[in-house]
Amino acid sequence: MPSGDIGLIGLGVMGQNLALNMNDHGFAVVVHNRSRERMDRFLQGPAQGTEIIPADDLPTLCAALRRPRKLLLMVRAGDAVDQLLARLLPQLEPGDIVVDGGNSHFADSERRYHELAAHGIRFVGCGISGGEEGARRGPSVMPGGDVLAWPELRPLLQSIAAKVDGVPCCQWVGPGGAGHYVKMVHNGIEYADMQLISEAYHLMRVGLGMTPEQIKDTFLQWNRGALESYLIEITAHVLGQMDSNGVPLIDNILDAAKQKGTGKWTSISALELGAPLSLIDEAVFARYLSTRKEERQHAQTAYSLSSVAFSGDLHSAVAHLHDALYASKIIAYAQGFMLLREAAQAYRWTLSYRDIALTWRGGCIIRSRFLNNIGEAFANHPQLRNLLLDDYFVRQVSGAEPGWRQALRLAIELGIPVPAMAAGLSFFDSYRRGRLPANLIQAQRDYFGAHGYERIDRPRGEVHHSDWSRSGEPASGEE
Repeated sequence: MPSGDIGLIGLGVMGQNLALNMNDHGFAVVVHNRSRERMDRFLQGPAQGTEIIPADDLPTLCAALRRPRKLLLMVRAGDAVDQLLARLLPQLEPGDIVVDGGNSHFADSERRYHELAAHGIRFVGCGISGGEEGARRGPSVMPGGDVLAWPELRPLLQSIAAKVDGVPCCQWVGPGGAGHYVKMVHNGIEYADMQLISEAYHLMRVGLGMTPEQIKDTFLQWNRGALESYLIEITAHVLGQMDSNGVPLIDNILDAAKQKGTGKWTSISALELGAPLSLIDEAVFARYLSTRKEERQHAQTAYSLSSVAFSGDLHSAVAHLHDALYASKIIAYAQGFMLLREAAQAYRWTLSYRDIALTWRGGCIIRSRFLNNIGEAFANHPQLRNLLLDDYFVRQVSGAEPGWRQALRLAIELGIPVPAMAAGLSFFDSYRRGRLPANLIQAQRDYFGAHGYERIDRPRGEVHHSDWSRSGEPASGEE
């Protein structure tokens, strides 16, 4: 008699910890892994003494599950998912549910949703954030796909998810690839957040001459206020670690940041949808630039670094940097939600931005105090076009703006690169300005390509063209 509540395929770090998490919450978990050796190590190690059930192959796994069968795939994104689905399909029947919990591209999830629906299989692309610890103790879970699967999945997914104020960090996102899209944007914000924090660290360490211990204490203090977040918390922990040779471990780590590509996907999607994610883009580019270590070392010998030394008040400089980091983080989140709104319109998704904010409050990498404020902003104004237009965030950014400018001015004087913070400030200055120099760009385009332009004294959509090589007056017949 089938007794399994859910089958889990793929016993990597995330898969193992999710299996243990589900077992802790009373669900009967049947597991399978392509490598029997890895499955044996798991069963004889972390899973020893649990009720987790092994399955040697896919037919055995599916036969052990109650109907409708529920399967969670925790395998590498890409072709591996499609190959596994092809092997699974003959074992399934209409009404069964397949959940892809990996970091799949949203377009792949959209395609799989339609392909499996043709066979009566309910597919869910589910973003899961929180890393190893989150998977074990409570991640942020972002399911999307076939909404008919949600009543079956909801008790399980909300049980294992993180809880904040008793509310599970797991809500239904939307159809098709919406779940993985929201996870992708989460990761784009994550890239931005990490880059902003690293820029603050760099300015303190190199520009202000602070020690890792002093910077650690600064981050600990910041984590007790408006900047409270998981990334600020772990940054303080990182800076407190000493290497075996007695120096701070951070000073012995190579300054070349790697990536798995989800931040790049966010930037590509923003370009395709016309969303100006300038701060997030700069965070992605900063990682690329960091990997050119040898080139950067050669450039440092070719150009002399700034000889300006900091001579001001350290306390004031750190306070200004706090405000710069806070305001820039708000911009990063505002850009992320801006992209979600563009995607919802383009792909005809109905997204609850409040629920997304609440889902990110716990378990995930970007969890932070002001996600409560983001949730409140969208609860009060569900059609809010941009977080920067919400009264609370208007006050917060306005209050931080003077320090933001002072910190960037100091960074420029000291020659410390702050590409993400600077992009955030430029975005803010552009977004709040009613008139930008794009009129000159339109004039140039019309001059060399006769692309036309709109006029401020005529209705929008009405196109005009001037004969620039003569008088600059509108060409004959335009008016």
